[in-house]
Amino acid sequence: MRITQYEGPDGIRIAAERKDGLHPIDRPAGKGLAEMLPELPTVSELETLVLDEPAGEVKLLPPLTPGKIVAIGLNYLDHIRESGVDPPERPLVFSKFPGTVIGTGDTIAFDTGITERVDWEVELGVVIGSRMRNVGQEDALAHVFGYTGVNDVSARDLQFGDGQWTRGKSLDTFCPVGPVVVTADEIDDPQGLSLETSVNGDVVQSSSTSEMVFGVAEILSFCSNNFTLEPGDLVITGTPWGCGEFMDPPRSLADGDLVETTVEKIGTLANPVRTTHKEYA
Repeated sequence: MRITQYEGPDGIRIAAERKDGLHPIDRPAGKGLAEMLPELPTVSELETLVLDEPAGEVKLLPPLTPGKIVAIGLNYLDHIRESGVDPPERPLVFSKFPGTVIGTGDTIAFDTGITERVDWEVELGVVIGSRMRNVGQEDALAHVFGYTGVNDVSARDLQFGDGQWTRGKSLDTFCPVGPVVVTADEIDDPQGLSLETSVNGDVVQSSSTSEMVFGVAEILSFCSNNFTLEPGDLVITGTPWGCGEFMDPPRSLADGDLVETTVEKIGTLANPVRTTHKEYA
């Protein structure tokens, strides 16, 4: 099942994506997917709540507004090789602010007075469906509601200059998510999905989730043994080789660029880039 959100006349609505458009799911308006997850029925029951009549022309929203975003760094062998660093011994965890989330078609915007080295990172996102605390690897995937695509946009000059990653990863608009959430029953193996990024049609990242150092189940178990994961949380699992910062010469996003990130079985996020400039004291 492919699920997204849109702006209805009575507030946010969740919908199923079908070939003929979006079909509203018969749930109360005003609550997003993350808020509804604790009370949603099983996927098979959810299918019965999809209305026959398409929603028509609507304003699309990101498919999820997460409670928190948990991110994993240096988690692809090919990215580790291009970065010239040693593989981590355990998952490298950081966070992005939930307010960074935008959807497909929305603009990645930044001020060149703050950052000039903005990079792309295609990632597989994992949507938590039920509360996780001290969960073993063997049970971890049972807590997954679904998967989505993410572009972990990163201000490299801030990330490396600050000595920690929060600001460089959390500027407004720096987390495109979508275009949909695909329920877990449609993805048999999260470690077998292709990933790709293109900038202005030029393919810059092409890899597979099979390159992960720590797989999805191991990441979720590790996180849940350190802190609680709640329904509606989003865990983003790292990016493969091909980031602009590590090209020769380095390449950064610029005004007018179009960056497209694709995760197999989920779809493509397409986001234009716009910049402004202000002098800061």
